[in-house]
Amino acid sequence: MTAGERRRTPARPWPEREPDGRVSSGACRELPPELGPDAVGVLEGRTFMFSNAAGDVPKGSIGGLVHDDTRFLDQWELTIGDAPLLVLGSGTVDPFSAAFFLANADLPGLPPNRVGVRRQRFVGDGLYERIELRYFGLEPVEFRLRLAVGTDFADLFEIKESGRDRSAEILRRHESDGSGLSFGYRNGAYSTMVRVEADPAAHEVDGDSLVWHLRLARGQAWRCELRVPLRCGDERMTPVARSFGDVFERAPEEPAARWLAAVPRLVTASDRLAAVYLKSAADLTSMRLEKRIRGESVVLHAAGLPWFMTVFGRDTLITGYQTIAFGAAMARGALLVLADHQARDHDDFTDREPGKIFHEYRSGELTQLGLKPYQPYYGGADTTPLWLVVLSEYWRWTGDDELVRRLRPNAEAALRWIDEFGDLHGSGYVGYATRSREGLGNQCWRDSPDGVQFADGTIPVLPIATCETQGYTYDAKLRMAELADGPWRDPALAGRLRAEATALRDRFNRDFWLPERGGYYAVGLDGDGRPIDSMTSNMGHLLWSGIVPPERAELVAAQLMSDEMFSGWGVRTLSTADRGYNPIGYHLGTVWPHDNAILAAGLARYGRHADAQRIVSAMLEASSYSEHRLPEALSGYDRAFGRRPVPYPTACNPQAWASGAPLLFLRTLLGLDAVDGRLVVDPHLPESFGTVRLLGVPAAGRRWNVLAEGTRGEVHPAD
Repeated sequence: MTAGERRRTPARPWPEREPDGRVSSGACRELPPELGPDAVGVLEGRTFMFSNAAGDVPKGSIGGLVHDDTRFLDQWELTIGDAPLLVLGSGTVDPFSAAFFLANADLPGLPPNRVGVRRQRFVGDGLYERIELRYFGLEPVEFRLRLAVGTDFADLFEIKESGRDRSAEILRRHESDGSGLSFGYRNGAYSTMVRVEADPAAHEVDGDSLVWHLRLARGQAWRCELRVPLRCGDERMTPVARSFGDVFERAPEEPAARWLAAVPRLVTASDRLAAVYLKSAADLTSMRLEKRIRGESVVLHAAGLPWFMTVFGRDTLITGYQTIAFGAAMARGALLVLADHQARDHDDFTDREPGKIFHEYRSGELTQLGLKPYQPYYGGADTTPLWLVVLSEYWRWTGDDELVRRLRPNAEAALRWIDEFGDLHGSGYVGYATRSREGLGNQCWRDSPDGVQFADGTIPVLPIATCETQGYTYDAKLRMAELADGPWRDPALAGRLRAEATALRDRFNRDFWLPERGGYYAVGLDGDGRPIDSMTSNMGHLLWSGIVPPERAELVAAQLMSDEMFSGWGVRTLSTADRGYNPIGYHLGTVWPHDNAILAAGLARYGRHADAQRIVSAMLEASSYSEHRLPEALSGYDRAFGRRPVPYPTACNPQAWASGAPLLFLRTLLGLDAVDGRLVVDPHLPESFGTVRLLGVPAAGRRWNVLAEGTRGEVHPAD
């Protein structure tokens, strides 16, 4: 496809929906009615399970046990007398565990609520579940307890839509003594297996169901343990018995354990801040992924539950930036994993170009067989400059010259991609235009099909260069100049990069600035070079990157905090004055915590501390309505619309960069930064926070204690 052909291509490359019906990366689908509004999800590493409030996964739903983009269980239903159980209460206990309190329904010879049932569920290296029954009736009773089990081995992309029926190819080997059910599947080089092990063994195996025939007297209890080991290719996982209150035992040298154990301790009078901080730390740990890169074990963050428990370049990098002041292991892992998969050649199917950092990695059957482009897929225009930004930030906080020198070839390849392949307009701006038949139309963080549009709602033509990507690129070049002056010892490169950054800043402020509506930055330039004139939160990212002249920063801040942009719970993705505004449109008026964390950091960078405090306080208050966890996005309804934030119906929860947002909020309020091998602090805390202590902050190879109140702060070496 030539550049001229691309210019005539709309940014929405499909008329109705994306290929195979999937939503754009980062977007989650609403749980189906059969799982209900009280659906329960648990996750650990690359494994998660979604069920309804009874703990059941009905056949035909999008629930189930999923590991590495493959669904291993698509049915998991517990019944007494073949009747569903009544829900008394249920929910998660930890990110990786849940409890379900149930009772029997009304049955012949067994009135309701006579058999109490407790299910305790744990994921991690498969599934472990404990079922406990206790009978409270007067006379002894006999009944049949059934666990109906099923699997379709569906690829993650097929779970949300009807996929290929593999039932005829699934092999079953069930133990005649009732101790286990086994299911296996193979397609060419792709193979997988799941087994359900029961103790005590079932009295009967009925098809794919385990059936126990029980007789209980008053007060008598019965208990069963279920283990579900998994095999995916050569990888084998075996769950162990758990109890609530347990912590998964990990080797002390394991990076995820080190990161969680080393998270600084927060002491504050703000119960709200303390609660959201602890929730974020727990969620971020549960979303970790473990990889081995050239003999080194690394840990990084997946994007979010349920559909994005994998590496996403943009999400993983931004989460690494958000969390680096609280531990650099995750940022290091992201840098190494993404560098190891940096593109070295061209490929249209995966939108791959030399030097480009990937957007999304998948490992399910469809990807492994080459039917989907996600091993990995490179359709992200902003991931490459963001990788450079995080490389610099990692160095500033750790002083790790050795890693920065080792990754210099990757950094130089990324810079070449920016200059040679990213400039689709031929005007010095990094843009995007998919070449893949399975590719994303929008390849910025607003990656839904209509996420980038004109103020009148029309869709621009490709290629598109969005404003925030230019800001990231400007920041990246200045940061790489700093590395060139430092560990790379290349002053000529440093001078060239600074000159390029200055030219980009001047050119950008000429071409993207719109004097209308009081003055603001266009969200992008389309394939014909026209400014895309919708007013979006993306311009706040420009403050974070520092590409905005001081005289315009006041205008940008005023726009972001206007009634059209600020909902009262946070800054909307799109102004209410634009034709496309929709408070429940994915990128058309919703409020995103990660977006607001970047905006608050940018506002503070330009001295707009009161505005940053306003955003942070609103977001922290919003978290109190969702168990102190910030979801992927909130609806953009004005605060006056209701007494609490309106949830966005299909938000990932938890999501990595939403969970990382409170950590960046705290860093912004404290003014934490690493400068020349030392930790500095410049606090601007709300009065209601009182004295804030952050103990054990890692920077420059040692730990520091931070004490702050209002605009006064101190930093001392930790003992």
